Amino acid sequence: MSQLQRIAFIGLGNMGAPMAMNLCKAGYTLQVFDLSAAALNKLSEAGASIAHSAQNAVKDAQIIISMLPASTHVENLYLSADTGILSHIAQDALIIDCSTIAPWSAQKVAQAAQARGLAMLDAPVSGGTAGAAAGTLSFMVGGSTESLERAHPLLSAMGKNIFHAGDHGAGQTAKICNNMLLGILMAGTAEALALGVANGLDPKILSDIMSKSSGRNWALELYNPYPGVMDNVPASRNYSGGFGVNLMLKDLGLATQAALAGQATIPLGELTRNLYSMHSQHGAGEKDFSSILECFTVKQ
Repeated sequence: MSQLQRIAFIGLGNMGAPMAMNLCKAGYTLQVFDLSAAALNKLSEAGASIAHSAQNAVKDAQIIISMLPASTHVENLYLSADTGILSHIAQDALIIDCSTIAPWSAQKVAQAAQARGLAMLDAPVSGGTAGAAAGTLSFMVGGSTESLERAHPLLSAMGKNIFHAGDHGAGQTAKICNNMLLGILMAGTAEALALGVANGLDPKILSDIMSKSSGRNWALELYNPYPGVMDNVPASRNYSGGFGVNLMLKDLGLATQAALAGQATIPLGELTRNLYSMHSQHGAGEKDFSSILECFTVKQ
């Protein structure tokens, strides 16, 4: 019966599109909206209906899922006086925002939704574009237990692991912590591989050694940053696709803001943010974040 629910999906980027595709494959009825005509056409071919505005997308929807780049986009989508969609959402609908945004921004939108009698979850994801395509994402959820129970079948169609982090904003806090660590791990992995290559080692052999030793980590084993070491990762396609440098920089900036708010100390997080900022300023903002390797390699 759950597949009969009408779902509005807003935001069909590198992550949103495969997530929406998996919902189509699971038999859900989707009405989708994005600024990209190509993205809309691809979902239309998979059986989704195209909406011509976000407000039109949520009409009669029982579930609203959004996947947008940053806090400002999410706040504008839901709260804008001119184009905001909260006033167009049915009272019994559930809102699930899968964007990675500031916890306080998630709380702001959730409070506005609650004021209109609407249930909302913040449910950012981990797993990258490969996990989105394979339906193996991890969801970090903030909101009520009742709302999560209602959302569980849909999240299960898009992901493998679902964690209830706490109340509104908690999912975003968990995601910020995770992505800060991911950035640190990627920078450290790239630095170690570049050091080995500079001293004559084969990057694949070194990767194999470290992946069976105490330096093993997700970036090394599943998302290797050195070109030619691993197939089907951005490093092997000139760092195209995947999770962009500017998006990682945004998340590391959120970690800095969260550290200030919580009076926490994040020296490695701040160092990594500075590395990604420098990398972005040198023109790599649209490349995959594994391209941080370029900061450590000697240009011939």
